[in-house]
Amino acid sequence: MSGRCNQFEDHGRHHSSQADHRCPGPFRASAKPQDPVFFQNPYPFYAQQHASHPTFFWEEYGHWCFSDFRSVSALLRDKRLGREILHVATREEIGLPTPKPHTVDFDLTEQYSLLNLEPPAHTRLRTLVNRAFVSRQVEQLRPRIRQLAHDTIDGLEGEDSVDLIKAFAAPIPAIVIAEMIGLPAEAAPLLLQWSNRMVTMYMYGVTHETEIDANQAAADFTAYLREAIADRRKAPREDLLSHMLTSDRNGDVLSDDEVMSTAILLLNAGHEATVHTTGNGVKSILESGLNPAALFATPEQAEKTVEECLRFDAPLHLFTRYVLADTEIEGISLRKGDVVGLMLGAANRDPARFADANRFDPFRTDGANVSFGAGIHFCIGAPLARIELQEAMGVLFERLPKLRIVEPPRYGNVYHFHGLEKLMVGWR
Repeated sequence: MSGRCNQFEDHGRHHSSQADHRCPGPFRASAKPQDPVFFQNPYPFYAQQHASHPTFFWEEYGHWCFSDFRSVSALLRDKRLGREILHVATREEIGLPTPKPHTVDFDLTEQYSLLNLEPPAHTRLRTLVNRAFVSRQVEQLRPRIRQLAHDTIDGLEGEDSVDLIKAFAAPIPAIVIAEMIGLPAEAAPLLLQWSNRMVTMYMYGVTHETEIDANQAAADFTAYLREAIADRRKAPREDLLSHMLTSDRNGDVLSDDEVMSTAILLLNAGHEATVHTTGNGVKSILESGLNPAALFATPEQAEKTVEECLRFDAPLHLFTRYVLADTEIEGISLRKGDVVGLMLGAANRDPARFADANRFDPFRTDGANVSFGAGIHFCIGAPLARIELQEAMGVLFERLPKLRIVEPPRYGNVYHFHGLEKLMVGWR
């Protein structure tokens, strides 16, 4: 991911060239990303912006943000903005810091990430991996996901209460994506540990110690995958790793580094958002007072319920883009290299788009969301994530109809990556 800024947005380290004098006072807003009052519930801040200035300059991040559904949806598709900047500018030109020597392994894992590449490199890579994630392919995984959900709940026998994130939400998508790539299910806990350490790099105000630890996790992850890649080169199997290594598009094949980078992205992004949406969704359902059985009574209603979970409490709240050339957006003058923030979580609660936007309503007729992004960077794993959520949550409420929250839920201190670090539930 060139440009040092990926889906999860390493806000503590990114460059933004916007000068304060270009932002009139009334359009400025302040909210500290690491203030527990804010990251436990950012929605009052969003409501305030919707009521006053949906487009505003966020002081702590030092860049312009867009929070209304119409703008976010349009700008996710806008070709004036991009996920990388070094294909149109030098570091010196826009004042981007040079890479840090102590994060070299981490940076290598991001170098060929789909999330940050722009065409034609993005088009080439996405074409070569897309086939494995189309709906008809992942639809075949429903029975396996359902079985994993049942097995996981079987493992809770004898317990009175558990942390649902650790005991249920995290293991299932980690095992699914590991098996899909071609790694053993028993490796999932190790992959999860590396992934969790790597995503700390995307926190606001990341420390030197965090960078060192995340880099070590990246080095270990890379070494593990290089071994698996070498094995598949000798003996290909029916898995995504082999598919990526053998895919040939008019003589074009992926390098080991491209395969490694893509596999790590799929493993990290492929479970993280699903874990968060499972936790956030179960919390939303239980706090709504609605009958969970009714919400998963039919496949159609299960679909609507999952979409409302994605809208109401999105797993990713802030996604950034670079401005690729001097331009003007909604009356704001932006320079090449500027960063803009697209506020997915806020857009999903836009009162101009949704009736009673702050109410969880799985029966609503105006359902939609931008939780998976849009445009060329629309989440490649969205069909898989939707199936995982429908099946896992459906089985959970079927097996544990008396499920209830037994202590106040806590969100993690990674504002933009909005997920519960703990959700204690009981069912007796």
